[in-house]
Amino acid sequence: MVTAKRLPASLTPLDAALAAVLRDLAPVQPVELPPADALHCVAAEMPALRAYPPQDVAVGDGWAMRANDLVGASSYAPLPLAALPVWVAAGATMPDGTDCVVDADAVDTSGPLAQAIAEAIPGQGVRRAGSDIPIGRTMVAAGEPLLPRGLLLARAAGLELLHVRRPRLRMINICNGQLTAQSIADTARLAGAAVVCTEAAPDVAAIANALDTAGCDLIVTIGGTGVGHTDAAVNALATRGTLIAHGIALQPGRTMAVGRIDATPVIALPGAPDQAFAAWWAVALPLLDRLSGRQPRKTLALPLERKIASGVGMAEVVLLSRQQGHWAVLAIGDLSLDAIARAEALLIVPGAAEGFAAGRVVDAYMLRE
Repeated sequence: MVTAKRLPASLTPLDAALAAVLRDLAPVQPVELPPADALHCVAAEMPALRAYPPQDVAVGDGWAMRANDLVGASSYAPLPLAALPVWVAAGATMPDGTDCVVDADAVDTSGPLAQAIAEAIPGQGVRRAGSDIPIGRTMVAAGEPLLPRGLLLARAAGLELLHVRRPRLRMINICNGQLTAQSIADTARLAGAAVVCTEAAPDVAAIANALDTAGCDLIVTIGGTGVGHTDAAVNALATRGTLIAHGIALQPGRTMAVGRIDATPVIALPGAPDQAFAAWWAVALPLLDRLSGRQPRKTLALPLERKIASGVGMAEVVLLSRQQGHWAVLAIGDLSLDAIARAEALLIVPGAAEGFAAGRVVDAYMLRE
């Protein structure tokens, strides 16, 4: 005989739990990181960039010349040159007094005197100073994540250190297996966190000992949030700090818990992957974004391909993908690993809503940068 899981007698509304754990939480102080370590971190105030290239440079290999000296030159009327022009390689700084680069066959060097046999215009074959990055350009706005294209500008401008916010996250794996913990850790790193992973036996004393706030800005536990003898993580949190809520009106993920140890927020995620991801997206990720000082995440408004039905009183996580200008529903409430992997966007149906009608335009949070 299979016994149904017993849930908490009362569930805390998602909005109330999120507001409580976010209360008085401020972004972490900026740190300086080299570009190689700053990928996906959230930018703090960035200095204005220097012009790139700093001087005019050759686009390709050729002869560096002055266009006015080539007026009228052709293969039928070669123009003698007083001296052999300077040969430049691609990327080389243009010599003083030159403003164009012509191909090798534009200058005939077979005779005793070099001759130009083609005209050119000023700027031909030349990349002007500041044409790639104008002076004073902002690399990325404060609050935006640093992506490879932003780091490209930083490296081109010669920035050796970048000011970023990088919250320190301690992840404690309590459940058996690594799938959920590793996946959540990967997701946290993608959101710009510095993640340290550890494990704890599924008993209150071991977990309480692992709930160490030194050197971290956020603690996330995986597993141990069930009701009764399986809620060791929740009991450990209550022992070490303040338990704000256990049992959130969220499907999936209703057995999650939130609390604080002194000023450090603690999020206790269920061990099942779908419940952990739902709880992460609904509560832990907004918390991490606040610590990062991140600007609001991008949303995309599209009509729903079909109706979404939801029970009143329970916020439900919906995974979506784009199909022919509509949001196609991949999963509602029960999230398969395949749906999690394929989802492009996330929609949380509020607990006060009964769902959304087909064709209704909804704003969904993008899960991919």
